[in-house]
This record gives sequence, structure tokens and C-alpha cells, in this order.
Amino acid sequence: MRKHYREEGLSEAELAATPVEQFARWFLQAATEGRLFEPNAMVVSTADAEGRPSSRTVLLKHFDDAGFVFYTNYDSRKARDLTANPHVSLLFPWYTMARQVIVAGVARRTGRDETAAYFRTRPHGSQLGAWASAQSSVIASRAELDVSYAELAARYPEGEQVPVPPHWGGFRVVPRTVEFWQGRENRLHDRLRYVFLPDGGWRVERLSP
Repeated sequence: MRKHYREEGLSEAELAATPVEQFARWFLQAATEGRLFEPNAMVVSTADAEGRPSSRTVLLKHFDDAGFVFYTNYDSRKARDLTANPHVSLLFPWYTMARQVIVAGVARRTGRDETAAYFRTRPHGSQLGAWASAQSSVIASRAELDVSYAELAARYPEGEQVPVPPHWGGFRVVPRTVEFWQGRENRLHDRLRYVFLPDGGWRVERLSP
């Protein structure tokens, strides 16, 4: 089941000055050339206070020089993990392009104004879903979830503003390292990693595949 990866690689001379600039380049290619379903899908890996890891796929909603943002229920497992241990890893698995981006950093909650502004852009059904689901909790059946949603839909019909749930919001992952992985022939992949420096700059280092 092995695949032979591309001949062209990734060199230090090609890299942007910052990892966010480089990510923006690759993200644009993933969104336009990569034929990817949801190129903003990323695997978010956390660990609880005892160091037990867990991973799940989440959609990236925004990125800039301040970090990478996603939204979730603050009572979910990932949010509980991040409250106890804010260190987090984000993996963008762009398989069709033989590329990965791996972000390691620290997660911080977004402000309520930022959260509310994003919440207002969500489809009406997704807004209701944020209320209906007690994310990561055990429920008796699918019917229980459907009933909760139906009650909310009756209370807040289409066109009526849905309040922002107090238990729901964003996390911004402030990167400390960002690795750009390009698959190459003979498993001799290119791995270039930006490392954040105390003076606010970045150092680029090449990792052996």
C-alpha cells in the first residue's frame, strides 16, 4: 500500500519569513489545487492532567500572526484537557499533496466578543446545535439529541437571533513550532521546522526524515 511521493521538494530558500506566511501559501494551494475535501480540517491532539492523549478532527476557522483558531463546547473533552494542560498539537493531513503541517503550541480562549462575532456567522442550524449538544457527554440515544434540537428550533425559529451559549467559544493556538512536511521519493522527505525565539523571531531547522 505504499505510494511513491513527488520528486520536487521543499528548500529553505523557498520558505516565507514566518510560518504563518508559509502556511497561507500552502493552505491556498491545498484549497485550490489539492482537490481536498475541507482543507481546513485538522487533527487536534490534547493530553489531560495525567498525560493521557486524545485526538479528534476539528475545522480551522481563522489564522493570522496571533495563531490558529477553532471553536468548541468548553465542557467537551478537548476543552477540559486544554484547561488542565494548554499544550496542544494541530496536524493538517493534506494526503493528496503528500504534505503535512504540524503546529505545536499553547491554547488560549478567545474573547467573548470574538466568539460572538464568529457565532453570528454560523448557519442557523449550527447555532442551535451548539446549544443542543452537551459535547462529549454520554446520552441515552440519538432520539434524545433530536428532541433537544427540535425544542430549540421551536424556541428560535429561522430568522430569530440565537444567543451565544456561555459554555461555547474559541481557542487560539499560539504556535511555538510549525513543521512543514513534504513527501519525497525513497522516503527521504523534506521536513522544515520553524522554532519561535525569545526575541519574537523564528529559526528554521531541517529535520531528518
